[in-house]
Amino acid sequence: MSDETSQHRPDSQASPAAAAATVEWHPTACILCECNCGIEIRLGGDTGTRFERIRGDKAHPASQGYTCEKALRLDHYQHQPRLTSPLRRRADGTFEEIDWDTAISEVAARFAAVRDAHGGESIFYYGGGGQGNHLGGGYSGATLRALGARYKANALSQEKTGEFWVNGKMFGGGVRADFEHTEVAVFVGKNPWQSHGLPRARTLLKEIANDPARAMIVIDPKRSETAELAEFHLAVKPGTDAFCLAAMVAVLVQERLVKRSWVDEHTTGFEQIAEAFSSIDVDAYAARCGVDAELLRSAARRIAGAASVAVFEDLGIQMNRHSTMNSWLEKLLWILTGNFAIPGGQYMGTSLVSLIRAGGPKPAGTPENVSPVVGAKIISGLVPCNVVPDEILTDHPRRYRAMLVESGNPAHSLADSGRMRESLESLELVVVIDVAMTETARLADYVLPAPTQYEKWEATFFNFDFPHNVFHLRKPVLPAPDGVLPEPEIHARLCEALGAITSEQLAPLRAAAERGRAEFATAFFEATSADPRLGAMAPVVLYRTLGPTLPDGAASAALLWGAAHRCALGYETSVRGAGFTGEGLELGEALFDAILAGHHGVTFTNDEWDAVWPRVQTADQRIQLALPELLDELAALPDDAPIATDEFPFVLSAGERRSFTANTIIRDAGWRKRDAEGALRLSPADAEALGVITGGTVRVVTTRGAAEVVVEVYDGMQPGHISLPNGLGLDQDEAGGLHRTGVAPNELTDNRLRDPIAGTPWHKSVPARLEPVS
Repeated sequence: MSDETSQHRPDSQASPAAAAATVEWHPTACILCECNCGIEIRLGGDTGTRFERIRGDKAHPASQGYTCEKALRLDHYQHQPRLTSPLRRRADGTFEEIDWDTAISEVAARFAAVRDAHGGESIFYYGGGGQGNHLGGGYSGATLRALGARYKANALSQEKTGEFWVNGKMFGGGVRADFEHTEVAVFVGKNPWQSHGLPRARTLLKEIANDPARAMIVIDPKRSETAELAEFHLAVKPGTDAFCLAAMVAVLVQERLVKRSWVDEHTTGFEQIAEAFSSIDVDAYAARCGVDAELLRSAARRIAGAASVAVFEDLGIQMNRHSTMNSWLEKLLWILTGNFAIPGGQYMGTSLVSLIRAGGPKPAGTPENVSPVVGAKIISGLVPCNVVPDEILTDHPRRYRAMLVESGNPAHSLADSGRMRESLESLELVVVIDVAMTETARLADYVLPAPTQYEKWEATFFNFDFPHNVFHLRKPVLPAPDGVLPEPEIHARLCEALGAITSEQLAPLRAAAERGRAEFATAFFEATSADPRLGAMAPVVLYRTLGPTLPDGAASAALLWGAAHRCALGYETSVRGAGFTGEGLELGEALFDAILAGHHGVTFTNDEWDAVWPRVQTADQRIQLALPELLDELAALPDDAPIATDEFPFVLSAGERRSFTANTIIRDAGWRKRDAEGALRLSPADAEALGVITGGTVRVVTTRGAAEVVVEVYDGMQPGHISLPNGLGLDQDEAGGLHRTGVAPNELTDNRLRDPIAGTPWHKSVPARLEPVS
């Protein structure tokens, strides 16, 4: 992709070569999607702090110089309004600045008071990082253990836990796909042209589309940019993906396209699958989802006949009707055709720090982990976001009574914002750690300011590549301003204020660290083994002892020392395959050294395909096909009621990804070069019926709210289907008060509309109506 410049011109008397030699490019990464592409930033402007030019980093081992247009606007993130002092809410609702000693002392005391009165389980944690800032959140576990807090949630339990649950049941761990080498790429509820999710997304999509030997299948109600490139676009009616996917699996079963010998060798439960899908009426299901039956059959046959198939599901089905069942159905498509542990198929990879807890088999009689009030499933350690208000707005003795929010904005990002605000306002204590004055921070009792992601050491734990997996520890591009503290320092001070660690406990470890990491390793393992309470504080122990000895002020990276050793132990062959050597602890130390020095990113594992099967962690080491809860849901699928009704004749997709949307991390509305207001998209037929044109205004109404919004007539939309982008509707301080640009989608969503298993919201199929605005 081309980069965007502000046309900085060197002195006319300096030679081009000399000018180029004086330019400093700072390697770092984009923070706007899970890919975290490597970029380089050139600083400039009057203060020397503006992101004068941004380009893709060709030395980055994953993205290799690729970036999209969003990364080129990151100066708007770095230079938007932000906080530079801790804030405390006054009795009248306004805020006053306080010093850090006061903030830490009071926050620790008030959390301790809640813990002592109601138990640590009454303290709830939300967040821990966004698309590119996971390092700070890695230290939060120590604070939570110091408080005895147990329950937490983040964006993953708003979006992904249905798939986590399915992966855990079927494989015992997470699964990804190899699109680089696949013959048939299938995207279900995903538009990677905008949402990315795979390295070099747009380049790769064009490569697949232009290769006559390859094919692309897209299941999406909208004719998206990706659908435009596809050989097969199955334009389902919004919210009916389950009918389409079930019909495609039925084609495989009924037309005997299943790779039966492979299935018999590697899976358990096919007989139940065959029984469930042999009776499905493919034509009737195709009619229910609005897809031509022959087109649906052709797509299923193309999958069955391919040498390799890679499938990527995303929020279009994960935040929709039957989201958990959809995750199961799309996996049946590629499992029944033998597309696991082969080049171009699906794989189970490595991780340096896993954000996903394996959901594999548990011993018989193990009680299910559920939330304390509602009894909702806790998947991958996360409470469903949609039940959080129900866990607070109650007189139940085990309700949540306090909340710590870190790098998250639940008042804006979670379903039914009005109810979420009511929940936050009812708590005894809310503390927010963030860069900016977010919608959630405005409701907090204390706000603790952190540096931006370009003012501190930072990293992402979204490391999913195969066979070469990449980790990127990023140096600061700029110094942080006075008055802010990095999240590891905040958590260390809170743990100290809570009495969870003392200087006396840490003194021997500090001394050992000064003598070298080999001696430190022995001292650390002995100390944490002898004192489990110290082991529970391991992240901040490492930060306070090993951290000060790390080069270039990289104390926040101390957490990665333990991660490197765990990775070397758990994936020894893969780490050695990436070129690392050493015996015993030497292997982990070599990996840690490379991470500290790898400012453009480092390949930390290199796999062979035969490494994949041993990672299946089910009881019989086979893929489990038959999931009873989902077989029951499948049997009841024909009884689904239509989404649209006379009162709400439209189906709203709340939170569409577009060229200039990026969740809420960029709060400066000026970063958008197009679609500044976040228009409501609707079909030409619906626009004509309503008598509106592009640039006009309508009122969108749902069961939970209403908003006036600018219209964009978009011929890729089906009649009856409307969409709003994500990341709009943020409150900005301006002269005269707060100003909001665009519509906040969650003012219109309903947290009661959620998946029965994972509790994930149905944001992509919200019943709505449109009214003219006079």
